[in-house]
Amino acid sequence: MGKNSPNTGEEKLDQAIKQWLKYDKNPKTSEAVQQLVADGNVEELRVSFGLRMEFGTAGLRAAMGAGTSRMNDLTIIQTTQGFCSYLEKNFPDLKERGVVIGFDARAHPPSGSSSIRFAKLAAAVFISHGVPVYLFSDITPTPFVPYTVTHLSLCAGIMVTASHNPKQDNGYKVYWANGAQIISPHDKGIASAIEENLEPWPQSWDETIIKDSPLLKDPYADINRDYFQDIQKHCFHREINKASKVKFVHTSVHGVGHTFVQSAFKAFDFAPPLAVAEQKDPDPEFSTVKYPNPEEGKGVLTLSFALADKEGAQVILANDPDADRLAVAEKQDSGEWKVFSGNELGALLGWWIFTCWKEQNTDPCALKDVYMLASTVSSKILRAIALKEGFHFEETLTGFKWMGNRAKQLLDQRKTVLFAFEEAIGYMCSPSVLDKDGVSAAAVTAELSSYLANRNVTLSQQLKAIYEEYGYHITKASYFICHDSKTIKQLFERLRNFEGENTYPRTCGGFEVCGVRDLTTGYDSSQANKKAVLPSSKSSQMITFTFSNGGVATMRTSGTEPKIKYYTELCAPPGNSDPEQLKTELSSLVDAIVEHFFEPQKNSLKPQPE
Repeated sequence: MGKNSPNTGEEKLDQAIKQWLKYDKNPKTSEAVQQLVADGNVEELRVSFGLRMEFGTAGLRAAMGAGTSRMNDLTIIQTTQGFCSYLEKNFPDLKERGVVIGFDARAHPPSGSSSIRFAKLAAAVFISHGVPVYLFSDITPTPFVPYTVTHLSLCAGIMVTASHNPKQDNGYKVYWANGAQIISPHDKGIASAIEENLEPWPQSWDETIIKDSPLLKDPYADINRDYFQDIQKHCFHREINKASKVKFVHTSVHGVGHTFVQSAFKAFDFAPPLAVAEQKDPDPEFSTVKYPNPEEGKGVLTLSFALADKEGAQVILANDPDADRLAVAEKQDSGEWKVFSGNELGALLGWWIFTCWKEQNTDPCALKDVYMLASTVSSKILRAIALKEGFHFEETLTGFKWMGNRAKQLLDQRKTVLFAFEEAIGYMCSPSVLDKDGVSAAAVTAELSSYLANRNVTLSQQLKAIYEEYGYHITKASYFICHDSKTIKQLFERLRNFEGENTYPRTCGGFEVCGVRDLTTGYDSSQANKKAVLPSSKSSQMITFTFSNGGVATMRTSGTEPKIKYYTELCAPPGNSDPEQLKTELSSLVDAIVEHFFEPQKNSLKPQPE
C-alpha cells in the first residue's frame, strides 16, 4: 500500500480512508493514518475506520485518536456541521439566539486532541454559519451548559466531556432548547444530518475566525455569578451553616469541580471545604486514581480518607471529573468510613429537600402540585415517602435525559419539581439545571449534614430513621464488563426464550419470578394488554424481573461503556423489619441472578473490579 493510496482489499474501508485523508487537516491524525496505510496495518485501519461513531441521545463518546470511530478534529467538525444544519431546520431564530459550548480539561497529546480544541472547532463551525456562540473561556462543570441554555434562552448547548470515562476518552454531549439532554427523534435527526455534512465547510478548519468575531461571546463571568445566586434559593439554614462545626473534605478527582464547589460553599455561607491537594487541579492523566469515577467507591477516595483522618473531618464530598455527579462518605463511630450508595444519598436528599419545602409551605393544598422523579433502576424510596407525605412520585427510563425532559414538561404545567435522582450518584436539587448537578448537590448535602449535626444526628443515623419511617429499601448494584456485543445479545435473547420461544424464566435459583418487563421489546406481564407503560427501545437491552419475595432486579446494557449492569432492590413496609435479614436475602437473590441469568463463566464476563 502506498502512503496515500490505501489498498486493504476492502473497497468500503479504502473509500473511508481516502475520504479521511482528503478532509483531515490535523497533521498528527493525518500522518498517523498515512503511516498505518504505508505499514499495511489493515487490522488497525479496520478498528479506526470500520464504523463511524454512532450519534445517540448521549451524543458521542469514544477514545481520542485518528479515524471515523474516534473523537478527533475532523469527527468534531463533521458532527458540529450536522448539528448546526439540524438546528437551522428546527429554529428559524437560531442566528439570533445562538448556542453555548463548554469543555472539561481532557487532552490526548498523540492526536493533538483536547476538549478545549474540540470546543473551539465546534465554535468555528457555528460562527462560519452566522450563529452566535457563547463559548466558555475556561473549564466549567457540565451543569453550567444546561443552566446557560435555559438562563439565556439559547437554542442548544454542547459540553465537550467524557465525564468519568478513562483518560483516553472524550465526548460530545448535547442539550436542546428546553435545557434538557436530547431524546429521540432528535438523535436520529442529528445523526442523519451529520452523514449529509461530512465534507468540511470552507471555514470549518479556520479557528482564527472566532478570535475577533462579534458572534463570539464569553458567558463565564455572568454564569458564574448568576448560577451561584440561583442555587441560594435552596439554602434554608444560613445561620447554622455560618456556625457549622462539621469539617468537610472535597475532591474533584483531577477534574473541574474544585473552584465551583468552593464557590457553592461560599454561596451557602460555609467555610471552604478542605481540598485534596493532589487531586484539586485538572489533570488529563488522572494520575492518582485507576478509575476517575467516585461511583467506584473507596478506591477513588483513598487520598480523601487520608486527608479527612489527618484533619479530623467528618464528611467527604467527591465529584466526578466533570462535576455532574457527587459521592458522599461519612466517618463512623468505629473509625471506619461509610460511602453512601447513590440510592442512600437519594433517600437523604429527597427527605431533606421535602422537609425544607414543607417548612416553607404550610398550605396542604400545595402538595398536589409537588413532584419528585427517579429513574426506573433507582430505589423506590421516594415513592414510599411520596405515598406517606402526599406528593407525586414519577418513574422515568434510565438516565437524566428522561428526568430532565419530564421535569421541563411538569414545570411548564406550573408544577413544582423538588428533586430528581438516579442511583449512579446523579442528583438534580434545583430545577434551574435540568440535569444532574454535583456542584449544587455538594452545597445542599453540606447544609443537610450541618443541620443534622446541630441536632447531634449523623447522616447514617438519619438514613436509618428514614428507612424506619418509610420502610427499608435495601439495594445492591454492580456490573460485568463485556466487549463482545454478540455475547451480550445472546445473553438477553436466552432470557427472552428461556423455556421455548418468547418465554421468560419462571424461577431464578430458589426465587420465584412473578413479573417481567422488557423495555427492549415493549413487553410487560403486569399490564392487561401486556404492553409496557414506559417507552421501549430496540437499540438497548433492558429487562426487569419482579420476584414473589418483593425483590426487583433490572439487567441492562450501558449506553456509554462496555458493561452489563444490574440493579436489585428489596423493599419492606414500614415497621419492625430486620435490615440484616433483608440484606442477607437480597445477597442470595443477587447470587442466584449472577449464576442463572448472567452465567459469567460461560459468557466470559469480567466482574466489577474491586
